[in-house]
Formats: sequence, C-alpha cells, structure tokens
Amino acid sequence: MKIVMLGAPGAGKGTQADRIAAKYDIPHISTGDIFRSNIKAGTELGKKAKAFIDQGLLVPDEVTIGMLLDRIAQDDCSKGYILDGFPRTIPQAESLTAALKEQGTAIDFALNVDVPDAAIVERMAGRRACLKCGATYHIVYAAPKKEGICDVCGEELVIRDDDKPETVSKRLEVYHDQTQPLIDFYSRHGVLHTIDGTQNMDKVFADICGILGE
Repeated sequence: MKIVMLGAPGAGKGTQADRIAAKYDIPHISTGDIFRSNIKAGTELGKKAKAFIDQGLLVPDEVTIGMLLDRIAQDDCSKGYILDGFPRTIPQAESLTAALKEQGTAIDFALNVDVPDAAIVERMAGRRACLKCGATYHIVYAAPKKEGICDVCGEELVIRDDDKPETVSKRLEVYHDQTQPLIDFYSRHGVLHTIDGTQNMDKVFADICGILGE
C-alpha cells in the first residue's frame, strides 16, 4: 500500500498520515525526516543536501529522490509507506513515478485532504506553540488547561510566524501554484481520492479507511 498525502498546509494531512501509519503498520515518511536522518548519518546524499541547505538553496530533486528511494527500500517499507511533503511539484511526481516504474511498482493511493483556504487561515490562526518543549495546542480544538500557558512545562505559548494569517496566505499561494497541479496528475493516473477535510478528524479518518479498505 503506497500512499501519497496531498492537501494544503494546515489541512490536517500529517495527523491523518500518522493515524494511517498506526492502523496499517506502514511508515509515515516526510522529506524533512529523510533530510535530517541522512545529514545526521553523514551519507553522501546527506552531504550533498546539507551543502544546498547551508546556502539557503532548495535541495535538487535528484538528491531528494535518491534519499527517498533509499528510504523506501528499507525493510519497514515492505508492506508500503505514506509519503508526506513529497512530491510537491509535477517534476517531482514525474521523477517519482519513473523511479517506481523501474522497480515495477507505483503509487496506489493519492489522498487529497480538501479544506477551503478561508478555513485553513482560521484553523492556523488558532494554533499556539510552546517554544521550550515543543508542545502544540489550538484555542478551539485542543486548548491548554490555562489560557496561554503550556500544560507540559508551564511556559508561555506563542503564535509561530508560520501560523500568522499573512504567512499562511503566502504559503497557500505557493501551494496552489506548485502543488495543486498534483491533484490533476494523480487523477490522470487513476489513484486520486478526495476527502472532505472540514469534517471532524475521526470522520476524515473513517472516510480514508473506507478508501484504503478495512
């Protein structure tokens, strides 16, 4: 079961990917995790990625694809995997498709968690984070016991720059420009499934399980 998660930033695809991974016993793989593990391990691809990252440049697709192929070749991916954060663009999707085809495999499901922009801006504006311990909250959906204070360590909660409305709007612009075409790409490949992400998290997960099979 090879899955690609699609959806705008703040749509909740990461949360759903974690739940899918737990239920179906397959790894949830994010490009950020792959970069960090390769850089920490000092692999050749990790060294190449670090050279670009240190210069503030995007890591080229061929380096990212190389890391990804190494990761999905590991034993824990024998039953499948969930890709979160990759591919982000059509060239990346085409490269991934070609690489998997050489291995005689393909993506089985592209799950698009669909949430309107206005709802995402509202959702993310309600997020709060503890910079000390990393705990995260939402003033509506997962509020701290004491307003503005972390339940875990008692530090003051803040709104991260990434969650400010003006930043979210810019991230959504980038998403619609670069990433949303992936919906058409995977639709043409016959593996796209769109889920209403405005529902509560349990209903979204139930819909996903209905698609993947119990």
